[in-house]
Amino acid sequence: QVQLVESGGGLVQAGGSLRLSCAASGRTFSRYSMGWFRQAPGKEREFVAGISWTDGSAVYVDSVKGRFTISRDNAKNTGYLQMNSLKPEDTAVYYCAAGRIVSSDYKSGMNYWGKGTLVTVSS
Repeated sequence: QVQLVESGGGLVQAGGSLRLSCAASGRTFSRYSMGWFRQAPGKEREFVAGISWTDGSAVYVDSVKGRFTISRDNAKNTGYLQMNSLKPEDTAVYYCAAGRIVSSDYKSGMNYWGKGTLVTVSS
């Protein structure tokens, strides 16, 4: 089992920045790929960014490329999502997820999920 706890959400003006954290406990975090997902009001949950445990490679949804950066510190069992140039359409609950065997698009294999942290971007 892996337990995930997100933090760092809040209210920010458009153009601002936030850094989300995902603290992991339980099994060896370094052997899990990690992803960030978000769900806006009235919309389905969508993939935002993922980072592989095997080679550290990262992938992003097109809408956040160049603005968001995913990273991880295995020594601290923590993952991060740095969000810059935030837009009102980034408003959502952001979830951290982890999995051992994950598809390349991170749409399957994420077996562990946090409870989410709310990000609100005002215009």
